[in-house]
Parts: sequence; structure tokens; C-alpha cells
Amino acid sequence: MALLKVKFDQKKRVKLAQGLWLMNWFSVLAGIIIFSLGLFLKIELRKRSDVMNNSESHFVPNSLIGMGVLSCVFNSLAGKICYDALDPAKYARWKPWLKPYLAICVLFNIVLFLVALCCFLLRGSLENTLSQGLKNGMKYYRDTDTPGRCFMKKTIDMLQIEFKCCGNNGFRDWFEIQWISNRYLDFSSKEVKDRIKSNVDGRYLVDGVPFSCCNPSSPRPCIQYQITNNSAHYSYDHQTEELNLWVRGCRAALLTYYSSLMNSMGIVTLLIWLFEVTITIGLRYLQTSLNGVSNPEEPESESEGWLLEKSVPETWKAFLESVKKLGKGNQVEAEGTDAGQAPEAS
Repeated sequence: MALLKVKFDQKKRVKLAQGLWLMNWFSVLAGIIIFSLGLFLKIELRKRSDVMNNSESHFVPNSLIGMGVLSCVFNSLAGKICYDALDPAKYARWKPWLKPYLAICVLFNIVLFLVALCCFLLRGSLENTLSQGLKNGMKYYRDTDTPGRCFMKKTIDMLQIEFKCCGNNGFRDWFEIQWISNRYLDFSSKEVKDRIKSNVDGRYLVDGVPFSCCNPSSPRPCIQYQITNNSAHYSYDHQTEELNLWVRGCRAALLTYYSSLMNSMGIVTLLIWLFEVTITIGLRYLQTSLNGVSNPEEPESESEGWLLEKSVPETWKAFLESVKKLGKGNQVEAEGTDAGQAPEAS
């Protein structure tokens, strides 16, 4: 028994075809929106590619760009099919291709749904990418004279100013790396020598942060050196007083920014997916109702349209059987090829 059977007369079929034609062109615009969202996200990720460890984070924007292009192509074609469906002579040319086309549309909708889910689920991967990338970026902050790394100081400073953050997880991350270049250290100074000798790696470590960590909203002049030394500053206690530095780490700041972007894009993509599913269902009803016209020479006659020719369990069973037959056919063909090659080997 057919699933969700509906009766159509000529007037209903015409209205369905016209409605689907209009919806498909709206869906072309939706495809352009998906493409634009993916392109925007890709540009935003590329802006901070220097503080990202790998290219896995580009999977979502690349997928959105690809699905946007496919949406424009498929829906333009569907619009043409719906337009030609009003003319029996033109529809006859499309009739053999409609079933495979609908199968492709179903596959497209499945992939679009998975891309929408990826927008929500890739937070963990993005977090690891940012964590390692920021750690490397901070390590190369001092390399202003090294080719290929001379831009890293500006990149990190602009990042901390723009996102109002400091360090990877917080300002104390700067205490663990040498972020001042040896070029600007006076190695004849006793203080510099003592600091370099005080750690195994021979690095110049200070309890200070770059200027870009300073919060300009603080009424007190920025304390960016000897942050943990209370005696070095008047009326100051670093454990109880709110520091005039950005407290939030840049990993959390960037993760919040990109997560909010991808969540918004995921919601938009899901809404477009629902619209695409509606169009696919409408195309299925249009196909079955047109194929159900008993006499093509009498287009005014009634017909029935349905979503599935059989019930869901029967359709699934038939699908599994067709897959098994296809597998057996390939196996027989392979055995036949092996048998034909055997005499040649002897």
C-alpha cells in the first residue's frame, strides 16, 4: 500500500508544479546564502590561520561552500523540471530521469543535514587546533628577526587587542616562555644573567606580559612587569586586586567567537535543509501524480500521488534485496572473469 497517498486533478498538479517552481528559485537563493556563509567562515579562519595548528578547521567552510554550489545547481535543474511539467511533451523528456534525480536529491539532503550537524559538533576539534596553534604562536612571538616568523608578534598583539584576551589559557602563560628577543637583552647586566641561569633551558623568563594584554579601561596605569611582586608597586596585591590585564585566555575567546559563528550557520543550514526536504517531497508527489495519469491525452483526468509506493518496512526490505542482488551480480561477474583467466595461466 502506498504511503501518504493524495489525489490530484489537473488544477492541483498545475498549482503544485508552479509552487515548486517558485520554491526552487527561492532555494537557489538559499544555496547562495550557504555558499556565502561558508566563504565568510573560511575568510575568518584564514585571518587567524597563524594561530591554528592544522587545516581540519576548514572542513566546515569547505563543506558549506560545496553544498551551496550543489544547491544552486540542483534547484535550478528542479525549477526547469517543474516548469516543463506543465507541458506533457516537454515532461516526457524528463520522465526517465526523475527517479534517479530524486534519489540524488535525497542523498544531497542527507549530506546537507550532516554538514549542519558538523557546524555544532566540531567545537572539540577547533579547541585542540587553537590550543596548539596559540602555544606555537606565543613561542615564536620573540622571533621578530626570523624569516617566516617576523610577523608573529604583530599577529599575537592584534589578536589580544581585538579579542580582549591574554595568553593561551590566561596571562600566566607568558611567564613560562621567553617572549622578549635576545636582541633586546643586555647580557652584561647581572639581572639578565641571573634570570638566564635560574632555569635549565637558559631562557629569559619574567613575570610580565606584552603590552597588548593591558586593559585600557583600567583606571590604574598598566602593570605588565613584576606582576606577582607586590612590593614592586604601590598599594598593590596581585592575589586580591583585580589586575588591569585581560583575564580571559585567547583560546577561550576565539573558541567562543568561532563557536557562535558556526552555531548560527548550523541553525541557518538546518532551516534550509527543512526547505530542501519539503521541495524533494513535493517533487516526489509531482512525479508520481504525473506518472499516474492513465491517459496522457486527457490531462484533466484525476491521478494519485504518493511519497512511497509501498510501506516503509516493505520499501526498506526491497532496498536490501536490491543491494544483495547487486552484490551477488558483482560476485558472479568476478568469478566469471577468474574462470576465463585460469586457462591462460595454465
